[in-house]
Amino acid sequence: MPTTATEKTAGNDAARGAGITIQDPRTGEDLWTVPEAGPDAVNDALDVARRAAPGWAATAPAERGAALRAAATALDAAARELAGLNASETGRPEEEALAGIAAAVSTLEQYAELGPVHRGHSLRGNRLASDYTIAEPRGVAVLLTPWNDPVAVACGLIGAALVTGNAVIHKPSERCPRLGEALGEVLAPAFPAGVFLTVSGGAGVGAALSGADVDVIAHVGSSASGARIAQAGARTGAHVIRENGGNDPLLVDRDVDPAWAAEQAAIGAFSNSGQICTAVERIYVHKDIAEAFCSALEAEAALRNTNGSVAPLVDLRMRDAVHGHVAEALGRGARAVEGGTLPDGPGSFYPATVLLGCTEGMQVMAEETFGPVAPVQVVDTFDDGLRLAGSGRYGLAATVLSSNIGHIQQAVASLPVGTVKVNAVFGGAPGGAAQPRGGSGAGFGYGPELLDEFTQVKVVHIEAPPAPASAGSAGADRP
Repeated sequence: MPTTATEKTAGNDAARGAGITIQDPRTGEDLWTVPEAGPDAVNDALDVARRAAPGWAATAPAERGAALRAAATALDAAARELAGLNASETGRPEEEALAGIAAAVSTLEQYAELGPVHRGHSLRGNRLASDYTIAEPRGVAVLLTPWNDPVAVACGLIGAALVTGNAVIHKPSERCPRLGEALGEVLAPAFPAGVFLTVSGGAGVGAALSGADVDVIAHVGSSASGARIAQAGARTGAHVIRENGGNDPLLVDRDVDPAWAAEQAAIGAFSNSGQICTAVERIYVHKDIAEAFCSALEAEAALRNTNGSVAPLVDLRMRDAVHGHVAEALGRGARAVEGGTLPDGPGSFYPATVLLGCTEGMQVMAEETFGPVAPVQVVDTFDDGLRLAGSGRYGLAATVLSSNIGHIQQAVASLPVGTVKVNAVFGGAPGGAAQPRGGSGAGFGYGPELLDEFTQVKVVHIEAPPAPASAGSAGADRP
């Protein structure tokens, strides 16, 4: 297998940074230590990618698409190995990890088809002139990806960046570094040398890459990191694409079945232990069905805690942050009718938790908790719930459960988010892209529009020169 940018210089003390030690989220035991790229390794990767970029940009789009299809085939063949690493480093159940990898394979295949037909536009102008646009690769793309769905998210960005002709430097999350490097080893052979590189490291490595002379930075992760990356892009002139944190509301109207609504809430709040960017983070339920809804939601959480289906959080640092939000809510009057306590035993497990009596100022309602926590606030009217759902600094997504078409249309029109989901907390057609708002980021993530993010448009105008002043055979054929 080809080496990563970190491994190429692993014997050089000047190139090697501190190691990243990963603990098993289930047992708390040390798994392994992965070398972190030092400054020299980061600079080497940047130089290699910059040299490789022109040749890859000049490669025919159909050839780039074929390379992406080869990468998808290799990824599919390595799925079981990568899923095992995902489960080991992040605690995600292996079958869920396999589903994420299958989604990644589909994404690469989709971009392999979309890339070669990504086109410019013809423009209306003089009849004897030609006006059109060309989409050109930006150059070197730095991709900073998260740990919660590490293969699917990374491949969305990798596929769009590579098929449009950019050279790519991928820094996977420091919470799953071995998985990130293994993904690089699987994908890189499908592309020319230097076109796709993997660099391991923590926040310092990410800062060095995003502050370097690159052309585009794509980041999926926390809002705090995203804000720093946006500032770095403003200084260097790099184009920045960000899908960052969310505090996604679920608004439950009075006219829906409370048991079904509770099931939707539980899927949204507890799937992947709540570690999903578009997870349900706060719930507003109409008073008319609140009692039945809360009782059903408590039962949903209790079932998951009893059958052991709640996987551990990625690490103890994340568990401490989640429990800090819960403890703050309990200290301000909320009630935990299920969960809400730190479990005994090893690992970073945290129970599915239902909090009732929540209010606006609590951290679980105002910030992204990113754990298996379902905080509930009862509202008197749909309008009250809609006002609260639209509050805050985030703007990633929101879900509305309602049978009232007027309420649904009102929510779609007024919620300041990139995605509104109606009567389903997850799902959507392939290729759906959205633009996060506010503290949740900027730019299109995924879908055909992501190809536009990784390219820049050149306008071309062509017309014939004027005829020569003296008529002759050379000018006779001119218009």
